[in-house]
Amino acid sequence: MTEPTWLLMLRKAVGRLGSIQAVADDLGYSRTAISLVLSGKYDKPTRAIEQAVLARLDYVECPHLSSEISREECNGYSRRRMPQSDPAKIKHWSACQRCPVMAAALGVERKAS
Repeated sequence: MTEPTWLLMLRKAVGRLGSIQAVADDLGYSRTAISLVLSGKYDKPTRAIEQAVLARLDYVECPHLSSEISREECNGYSRRRMPQSDPAKIKHWSACQRCPVMAAALGVERKAS
């Protein structure tokens, strides 16, 4: 049986952040709860943890920053108002408006420039 995507993301986050405790802190859960989920021994519904994982640990490769950022951070960049005075922020905002990562999330076809 294949693991759900959110559980794979949770496992990857433990590797990225270095410990179950760091992931638990990021998600707002106890280390014990996250450890039990990872071992398949959590005896409560996991829907709330799943939603927290999808909201906090979904990472994408940002073409503008050339680094991995959370989808939450990506959404924040793409939905903000156009900056008016900082050239670096204007460039980033402009890149977001034509970003293929955001386009895929919105179901729109765009090409990176």
